[in-house]
Amino acid sequence: MSNFNQPLSGNDMPRFSGPGTLFRLPAADSAEGLDVAIVGIGLDSGTSNRSGARFGPRQIRQESALVRPYSMATGAAPFDSFQIADLGDVPINPYNLSDSIAIIEAYYRELLEHPVVPISLGGDHTLTLPILRALAAKLGPLALVHVDAHSDSNDSMFGEKITHGTVFRRAIEEGLVDPRHMVQIGLRATGYSAADFDWPRRQGVRVVQVENCWHRSLSPLMEEIRSQFGGERPSYLSFDIDGLDPSAAPGTGTPEPGGLTGIQALEIIRGCYGLNLVGGDLVEVAPPYDPSGNTALLAANLVFEILCSLPGCRRR
Repeated sequence: MSNFNQPLSGNDMPRFSGPGTLFRLPAADSAEGLDVAIVGIGLDSGTSNRSGARFGPRQIRQESALVRPYSMATGAAPFDSFQIADLGDVPINPYNLSDSIAIIEAYYRELLEHPVVPISLGGDHTLTLPILRALAAKLGPLALVHVDAHSDSNDSMFGEKITHGTVFRRAIEEGLVDPRHMVQIGLRATGYSAADFDWPRRQGVRVVQVENCWHRSLSPLMEEIRSQFGGERPSYLSFDIDGLDPSAAPGTGTPEPGGLTGIQALEIIRGCYGLNLVGGDLVEVAPPYDPSGNTALLAANLVFEILCSLPGCRRR
């Protein structure tokens, strides 16, 4: 019997009842003694289109009650491998984006005083920048797997240098991410100029447009990425739910047609097993645009797959 925290079983408590934590894990006030910390960030003041991602962490947690503790496909058993708990939400300032960014960075710097892997629930994509700042301060420039419909590499939006659409430009400029070990998967649709897609390429980022993903498995792509990144380099996974087609994930603020499938999302995350993942996030779930809850349910399953892909996860 594992001594690690276990999700509350649906055989002990109906899944529509019990705690509101992710996967119905125990809650914790500190990362002390944890291997993996679940953190919610209900931020959506960095969005440029439809708001609502502030409700993402709560809805992902609610739908996560349907996720069971073992992976049939991979045999992964994350709750028998790591001490995991839900630390609740970062107390952001909904009236001030720059203050929220500072709050998030300070929170993660304190969190990372412990040897813990943070897995974050968003919230809009702006939140990734302060997390990367905290991780890079401890570990140096990171390799990055970025799944998204958009490159999020604008120089500014409405005159603002930090928004959900400028995150990775700032991360590269600040030296938080090594662009030679960065891949963006699922980019598509329209932009304001060719630079929206060309700027990352000029920095050395590998850009995999969605057309190169249509009608094919992404497992070979992930084999290439594992070979490129290696198993030692600290790596981060940032997964924007709008990387998926709206038919799979309509509950998001900036949906784009022609996106990745749910199956390809699983292939990407499962393909991260073998990387030295030091953190990850699942962002841009906006529940008001999907009353069925399916987007948040898919997001919860993808977070489970991230746990299964962490280094050291036991496989039956």
